[in-house]
Amino acid sequence: MKETSVKPAEGKLGIMCVGLGAVTSTFITGTLMIRKGLGKPVGSMTQMDKMRVGRGANAQYKHYGEIVPLANLDDIVFGAWDIFPENAFESAMHAEVLKDRDIYPVKEELEAIKPFKAVFDPEYVKRLNGTWIKNGKNRWDLMEQVRKDIREFKKANNCSRIVVIWAASTEIYVPRNKKVHDDLTALETAMKSDDKTDIAPSMCYAYAALSEGAPFIMGAPNTCVDIPAMWQLAEKTKMPIAGKDFKTGQTLMKTVLAPAFRTRCLGVSGWFSTNILGNRDGEVLDCPENFKTKEVSKLSVINTILKDDEMPDLYSNIFHKVRINYYPPRNDDKEGWDNIDIFGWMGYPMQIKVDFLCKDSILAAPLLLDLTLLCDLAVRAGKWGIQTWLSFFLKSPMHDDENLPVHDLFKQYSILKNAIREMGGYEADEEID
Repeated sequence: MKETSVKPAEGKLGIMCVGLGAVTSTFITGTLMIRKGLGKPVGSMTQMDKMRVGRGANAQYKHYGEIVPLANLDDIVFGAWDIFPENAFESAMHAEVLKDRDIYPVKEELEAIKPFKAVFDPEYVKRLNGTWIKNGKNRWDLMEQVRKDIREFKKANNCSRIVVIWAASTEIYVPRNKKVHDDLTALETAMKSDDKTDIAPSMCYAYAALSEGAPFIMGAPNTCVDIPAMWQLAEKTKMPIAGKDFKTGQTLMKTVLAPAFRTRCLGVSGWFSTNILGNRDGEVLDCPENFKTKEVSKLSVINTILKDDEMPDLYSNIFHKVRINYYPPRNDDKEGWDNIDIFGWMGYPMQIKVDFLCKDSILAAPLLLDLTLLCDLAVRAGKWGIQTWLSFFLKSPMHDDENLPVHDLFKQYSILKNAIREMGGYEADEEID
């Protein structure tokens, strides 16, 4: 073990969430309950997982917080923006994810979490009608208002550090416009000229967070930080960016099953995925323009794991289709159903059916905790730019123009552990093939 230069987690950590809906209210309520000893952080790697450090006789298995200085849950302060004025208690009750017995013990703390007005453009989320929204003369003005919110929240809560995480709805797909998105100065000019086609509301939050010295995490499939201009801003401000799209249900299963097929040299001819979901996310994704953004995210998984150029006999002709259906009776209980057509010895066909009946926000909540704690760690470790080591938690991991994302869950896990080992002063000793 060698000396580490990671700064300690001193003072309060402010976690500011864009969106105070089902996912965020479940995350905040759960964290408050857990730190009171009234719940368990099931699903959180930073709180429950152990990894090996050292080899042979020197091997030890430690929690992440025993290897690197993570922020303590008692030091977290929560803030949010939302398009509706409900406080965190009202939001948690409205979402109906958690039972009353898991909300009321922290009712007073939740009621104190009142959202700032949100940056909202109905053209980007057409199925929602926001009532608690900012007014500004252009995108740059709205971004400056978000910066002001961050400063005010940080001062009011005596926070030493802030992390901003997007847990709001999926925006319509914004294709990369190189004239605007490939240069920071061009992006700033577009914001000031109120370019509503190329500048999504989420970009206002990302720009504001990075400019205020806060890491930014994109938890939806929005293309917000998938552009060189944002990479340049992250480089300029020396801040981490991570994303995109929380890896919860169906895609989590794909990143487990696809590596199994490849490792076993089984062929895949087709993979049909459909979802039914009834919460606000399902309502938004019922709009074709918003579903397009999610579809691009979901479709990217299979072809980066089952590569036709490496094993053309097995993966050169995969038919992959993804569907999401809005079904209000299920509310936050999502059903992800997969039909996988595979083939084996002598090309004989077989089928696998997977029916994952999951709770969307229950799976997402621990991801918010892990991503915010680890991005805060990244700042103190002197890491900035795209945090590829956080791919484990994300459906469509960020990457630059020169590298392809890693989707294999087990490779992602090795990359995650190696990064934490190195920040803790240990050897990064797992090979990634």
